[in-house]
Amino acid sequence: MTALKHVTIHTDGGALGNPGPGGYGVVLSYEQYHRELSGGFRHTTNNRMELLAAIMGLRALKTRCTVTLYSDSQYLVKAMTQGWAKRWQANGWMRNKKKRALNPDLWEELLQLCEQHTVTFRWIKGHAGNPYNERCDRLAKEAARRENLPPDANYERDRP
Repeated sequence: MTALKHVTIHTDGGALGNPGPGGYGVVLSYEQYHRELSGGFRHTTNNRMELLAAIMGLRALKTRCTVTLYSDSQYLVKAMTQGWAKRWQANGWMRNKKKRALNPDLWEELLQLCEQHTVTFRWIKGHAGNPYNERCDRLAKEAARRENLPPDANYERDRP
């Protein structure tokens, strides 16, 4: 049996104004290869962009892989490592009896992608000198500042 490729993914996301124009940045690393991804939306949130960065990194994988995914988002990392996202999903996207979980569209996709790969989530302190985290931050900010960003249809639809 062939061992799975081990890919390292660094991610970051943010929104200018939160909510506001938002972007995500991703750096995928496998052996000596590196690939960068970025994109954004005209009106979204920091948390949506943090989640989307992880999704876009996992979507980019062509085959089943073992992945270590680094993020400076405690929201993302804790929801995945402490089982919050799976619990919200099992409870019909409710955090508790009264509060709905935010961003169920993105959590749903992230959970599906995590079933296709073996993913370990790791928190990394943001703006602390890690070159990959810093690069992702720059990619996300550049993406959020692009002209003619598309709508984040699910976010805009779910807001009054």
